[in-house]
Amino acid sequence: MRRFAKILLLLVVLLLAAGGALYVWGTKLVVQSHRYEPLIVEAANRYHIDPNLIRAVIWRESDFQPDVTGLAQERGLMQVTPDAGKEWAKAEKFATFRETDLFDPRTNIFAGSWYLARAINRWASADEPAAFALAEYNAGRTHARRWASNLQRWEAAPFIDNIDYPTTKAYIQDILEKRDSYKTNPDSPSVYRALRNEIAAHIWRWRQAMSVKKRPVSPQGS
Repeated sequence: MRRFAKILLLLVVLLLAAGGALYVWGTKLVVQSHRYEPLIVEAANRYHIDPNLIRAVIWRESDFQPDVTGLAQERGLMQVTPDAGKEWAKAEKFATFRETDLFDPRTNIFAGSWYLARAINRWASADEPAAFALAEYNAGRTHARRWASNLQRWEAAPFIDNIDYPTTKAYIQDILEKRDSYKTNPDSPSVYRALRNEIAAHIWRWRQAMSVKKRPVSPQGS
C-alpha cells in the first residue's frame, strides 16, 4: 500500500511539474505572438495588406521565431528566400541589403509583406486573392498559375481543390483560418489555445519538411 502511495505521489508531482512547464511555455508563446505587432502594423500600412494575414503567415512559417532557417534557405519570421529579399531590396532601393539581413525582424516582415502584397495584387480579380497569393508564396508562381490554368474564374474553392501538393493545400487553409481567427479574436490568445496552435504548427512543419525532401519546392519563386 505504501509503495502504491509513493508511486501515486510521484505521478502527481510529475504531472504538476509537466503542467507548470507547459503553462510557462504557453505564456511565452502568447508574449511572442505580440512582440512584433508594431512592425506588422507598419508593414501592413506600407504595402496595403491585411495585418492579420501577415500575423498568420508568421505564425505558420516560423511561430514568431526570427532566427529560423528553412530547408530551401528561406529565413526569418516570414521565411523569406534570399532571392525574394533581393527583389524587395531592389524595389525599395536598399543598396546595402545582405542575405543575413533577413534575420532582422523589421527587414524580414517588410520583405515578406511586400512579396505577399505583390502576389495578392496579381490575383486581385479573384474572389479570395489571399488564397492564390499564399499558393504562390509557398510553392512558387509557376505552380500557382498551373493550378489556376483550367479555371474559368479565379475562385478560391476550386483553385484549392486543384492543388496537388497536400502541404501547400494545408498551408493555405491553415493560414486563412488563422487570419480569420485573428480578426474575430484580436486580444491575446489563451495559454491553452497557444499551446494547441504550437503543437499543430510543429506537426505541419514536420510534414512540410518531409514533403520538401520528396520533391523540389521553390517558395517565393517561379
